[in-house]
Amino acid sequence: QVHLVESGGGLVQAGDSLRLSCAPSGLTFSSYSVGWFRQAPGKEREFVVTNSWIGSRTYYTDSVKGRFTISRDNAKNMVYLQMNSLKSEDTAIYYCAVAKRLYGLDLRTTYDYWGQGTQVTVSP
Repeated sequence: QVHLVESGGGLVQAGDSLRLSCAPSGLTFSSYSVGWFRQAPGKEREFVVTNSWIGSRTYYTDSVKGRFTISRDNAKNMVYLQMNSLKSEDTAIYYCAVAKRLYGLDLRTTYDYWGQGTQVTVSP
């Protein structure tokens, strides 16, 4: 059975940094595309960033470009989301997800497994 567990969220001030982690059980990240999504209160879950498992193509939503970085540590079977220069509008629950597919990775429906999320709150 596959499980994804996110960690690293918290309460920070605008301009601070956080690093989120995603740890799997039951799968190896190197064989999956990985995405991070977020959901703010009262809003739809939205795409943040993705990295494909073949070709290592990475795509960011415009609002986080230059501030967020996705990375993988295949030796540890971990995926990270480094978030710098955080803004209050980054406040949301952040979810890690994996997909076997290589395309459509900005769509929620592409992903096969999801974590339970970790809360990120950025105070102004």
